[in-house]
Amino acid sequence: MAKLYFSYSTMNAGKSTTLLQAAYNYRERGMEVLLYTAAFDDRSGIGKIASRIGLEAEANSFDGDTNMFDDIKSRAANVKIDCVLIDEAQFLSEAQVWQLADVADSLGLPVMCFGLRNDFQGKLFAGSNALMAIADNLREIKTICWCGRKATMVLRLDSDGVPVSEGEQVQIGGEESYVSVCRKHWAGKKLQ
Repeated sequence: MAKLYFSYSTMNAGKSTTLLQAAYNYRERGMEVLLYTAAFDDRSGIGKIASRIGLEAEANSFDGDTNMFDDIKSRAANVKIDCVLIDEAQFLSEAQVWQLADVADSLGLPVMCFGLRNDFQGKLFAGSNALMAIADNLREIKTICWCGRKATMVLRLDSDGVPVSEGEQVQIGGEESYVSVCRKHWAGKKLQ
Protein backbone atom coordinates (compact mmCIF):
# COMPACT_ATOMS: atom_id res chain seq x y z
CA MET A 1 0.00 0.00 0.00
CA ALA A 2 1.41 3.37 -1.05
CA LYS A 3 1.75 6.10 1.56
CA LEU A 4 2.13 9.85 1.84
CA TYR A 5 5.35 10.76 3.69
CA PHE A 6 6.49 14.10 5.11
CA SER A 7 10.12 14.65 6.06
CA TYR A 8 10.50 18.05 7.67
CA SER A 9 13.12 20.18 9.36
CA THR A 10 14.59 23.64 9.57
CA MET A 11 16.84 25.24 6.96
CA ASN A 12 20.13 23.55 6.10
CA ALA A 13 19.30 20.16 7.61
CA GLY A 14 19.74 18.18 4.40
CA LYS A 15 16.17 17.80 3.13
CA SER A 16 17.10 18.19 -0.54
CA THR A 17 20.14 15.95 -0.08
CA THR A 18 17.93 13.25 1.44
CA LEU A 19 15.42 13.60 -1.40
CA LEU A 20 18.14 13.32 -4.03
CA GLN A 21 19.60 10.27 -2.25
CA ALA A 22 16.16 8.62 -2.31
CA ALA A 23 15.85 9.36 -6.04
CA TYR A 24 19.29 7.84 -6.62
CA ASN A 25 18.37 4.72 -4.64
CA TYR A 26 15.20 4.17 -6.69
CA ARG A 27 17.01 4.70 -9.98
CA GLU A 28 19.88 2.44 -8.93
CA ARG A 29 17.32 -0.37 -8.66
CA GLY A 30 15.89 0.34 -12.12
CA MET A 31 12.88 2.26 -10.84
CA GLU A 32 11.57 5.60 -12.07
CA VAL A 33 10.94 8.66 -9.91
CA LEU A 34 9.00 11.82 -10.61
CA LEU A 35 10.54 14.92 -9.02
CA TYR A 36 8.81 18.22 -8.23
CA THR A 37 9.88 21.52 -6.70
CA ALA A 38 8.27 24.92 -6.20
CA ALA A 39 8.34 27.06 -9.36
CA PHE A 40 9.25 30.29 -7.57
CA ASP A 41 12.30 28.84 -5.81
CA ASP A 42 14.81 29.76 -8.49
CA ARG A 43 17.99 29.79 -6.38
CA SER A 44 19.48 27.00 -8.51
CA GLY A 45 17.31 27.62 -11.56
CA ILE A 46 13.64 26.96 -12.19
CA GLY A 47 12.82 23.27 -12.14
CA LYS A 48 16.00 22.22 -10.38
CA ILE A 49 16.50 20.60 -6.98
CA ALA A 50 19.95 21.34 -5.59
CA SER A 51 21.58 20.60 -2.25
CA ARG A 52 24.26 22.59 -0.47
CA ILE A 53 26.72 19.69 -0.92
CA GLY A 54 26.53 19.87 -4.71
CA LEU A 55 23.94 17.23 -5.65
CA GLU A 56 21.27 18.33 -8.11
CA ALA A 57 18.57 17.04 -10.42
CA GLU A 58 16.05 18.39 -12.90
CA ALA A 59 12.48 18.48 -11.61
CA ASN A 60 8.99 19.43 -12.64
CA SER A 61 7.77 22.71 -11.18
CA PHE A 62 4.55 23.27 -9.26
CA ASP A 63 2.80 26.50 -8.41
CA GLY A 64 -0.50 27.39 -6.79
CA ASP A 65 -2.43 26.47 -9.95
CA THR A 66 -0.94 22.99 -10.39
CA ASN A 67 -3.36 20.14 -9.81
CA MET A 68 -0.86 17.63 -8.45
CA PHE A 69 -3.16 14.61 -8.92
CA ASP A 70 -3.99 15.42 -12.54
CA ASP A 71 -0.38 16.25 -13.40
CA ILE A 72 0.99 13.05 -11.88
CA LYS A 73 -1.79 10.89 -13.35
CA SER A 74 -1.12 12.36 -16.80
CA ARG A 75 2.63 11.71 -16.56
CA ALA A 76 2.05 8.19 -15.22
CA ALA A 77 -0.08 7.41 -18.28
CA ASN A 78 2.96 7.95 -20.51
CA VAL A 79 5.83 6.55 -18.45
CA LYS A 80 6.30 4.11 -15.60
CA ILE A 81 6.57 5.90 -12.23
CA ASP A 82 7.50 4.12 -9.02
CA CYS A 83 7.67 7.07 -6.62
CA VAL A 84 6.89 10.80 -6.47
CA LEU A 85 9.34 13.08 -4.62
CA ILE A 86 8.39 16.67 -3.72
CA ASP A 87 10.96 19.27 -2.60
CA GLU A 88 9.92 22.54 -0.92
CA ALA A 89 6.64 20.87 0.14
CA GLN A 90 5.87 23.70 2.56
CA PHE A 91 4.81 25.72 -0.49
CA LEU A 92 2.03 23.28 -1.43
CA SER A 93 -1.53 24.37 -0.73
CA GLU A 94 -3.81 22.33 1.50
CA ALA A 95 -5.73 21.23 -1.62
CA GLN A 96 -2.50 20.08 -3.28
CA VAL A 97 -1.59 18.00 -0.22
CA TRP A 98 -4.98 16.27 -0.46
CA GLN A 99 -4.30 15.69 -4.17
CA LEU A 100 -1.00 14.02 -3.25
CA ALA A 101 -2.82 11.85 -0.71
CA ASP A 102 -5.13 10.83 -3.56
CA VAL A 103 -2.05 9.94 -5.66
CA ALA A 104 -0.99 7.50 -2.93
CA ASP A 105 -4.50 6.19 -2.28
CA SER A 106 -5.92 6.00 -5.83
CA LEU A 107 -2.86 5.64 -8.06
CA GLY A 108 -0.90 3.47 -5.62
CA LEU A 109 2.24 5.61 -5.88
CA PRO A 110 4.27 6.47 -2.78
CA VAL A 111 4.64 10.23 -2.37
CA MET A 112 7.59 11.55 -0.35
CA CYS A 113 7.41 15.24 0.56
CA PHE A 114 10.34 17.22 1.98
CA GLY A 115 10.03 20.70 3.43
CA LEU A 116 10.17 23.18 6.25
CA ARG A 117 7.80 22.73 9.16
CA ASN A 118 7.58 26.37 10.23
CA ASP A 119 8.56 29.82 9.07
CA PHE A 120 10.78 32.49 10.64
CA GLN A 121 7.87 33.68 12.80
CA GLY A 122 7.30 30.20 14.24
CA LYS A 123 4.14 29.59 12.19
CA LEU A 124 3.34 26.54 10.10
CA PHE A 125 3.32 26.85 6.33
CA ALA A 126 0.04 25.82 4.66
CA GLY A 127 1.58 22.76 3.00
CA SER A 128 3.39 21.69 6.16
CA ASN A 129 0.26 22.13 8.24
CA ALA A 130 -1.76 19.87 5.92
CA LEU A 131 1.05 17.31 5.69
CA MET A 132 1.42 17.20 9.49
CA ALA A 133 -2.32 16.50 9.67
CA ILE A 134 -2.76 13.83 7.00
CA ALA A 135 0.59 12.25 6.07
CA ASP A 136 0.84 8.54 6.84
CA ASN A 137 4.43 8.89 7.99
CA LEU A 138 6.17 11.90 9.59
CA ARG A 139 9.95 12.10 9.90
CA GLU A 140 12.05 14.86 11.38
CA ILE A 141 15.42 15.49 9.75
CA LYS A 142 17.52 16.95 12.51
CA THR A 143 20.14 19.67 12.53
CA ILE A 144 21.74 21.64 15.32
CA CYS A 145 21.80 25.18 16.67
CA TRP A 146 25.13 26.97 17.14
CA CYS A 147 24.87 26.04 20.85
CA GLY A 148 24.70 22.30 20.10
CA ARG A 149 21.00 21.81 20.90
CA LYS A 150 18.56 20.53 18.27
CA ALA A 151 17.51 23.34 15.93
CA THR A 152 13.74 23.50 15.50
CA MET A 153 13.31 27.13 14.46
CA VAL A 154 14.67 29.51 11.86
CA LEU A 155 15.78 33.13 12.17
CA ARG A 156 15.45 35.37 9.11
CA LEU A 157 18.26 37.89 8.67
CA ASP A 158 18.10 41.30 7.03
CA SER A 159 20.80 42.51 4.61
CA ASP A 160 23.02 43.44 7.58
CA GLY A 161 22.73 39.98 9.15
CA VAL A 162 20.37 41.13 11.92
CA PRO A 163 17.41 38.86 12.86
CA VAL A 164 13.99 40.23 11.88
CA SER A 165 10.50 39.36 13.13
CA GLU A 166 8.35 41.04 10.48
CA GLY A 167 7.85 40.44 6.78
CA GLU A 168 6.18 38.23 4.24
CA GLN A 169 6.05 34.53 5.13
CA VAL A 170 7.91 33.58 1.96
CA GLN A 171 11.26 35.07 1.05
CA ILE A 172 13.48 32.83 -1.02
CA GLY A 173 17.00 32.63 0.35
CA GLY A 174 19.67 30.41 1.76
CA GLU A 175 22.42 30.73 4.34
CA GLU A 176 22.66 34.48 3.73
CA SER A 177 19.03 34.94 4.79
CA TYR A 178 18.30 32.22 7.36
CA VAL A 179 19.92 30.54 10.36
CA SER A 180 18.57 27.41 12.06
CA VAL A 181 18.50 27.69 15.85
CA CYS A 182 16.97 26.09 18.94
CA ARG A 183 13.74 27.54 20.35
CA LYS A 184 15.61 29.35 23.15
CA HIS A 185 17.89 31.23 20.74
CA TRP A 186 15.03 31.85 18.29
CA ALA A 187 13.01 33.53 21.07
CA GLY A 188 16.06 35.61 22.10
CA LYS A 189 17.05 36.31 18.45
CA LYS A 190 20.58 35.15 19.31
CA LEU A 191 22.98 34.25 16.55
CA GLN A 192 25.85 33.35 18.92
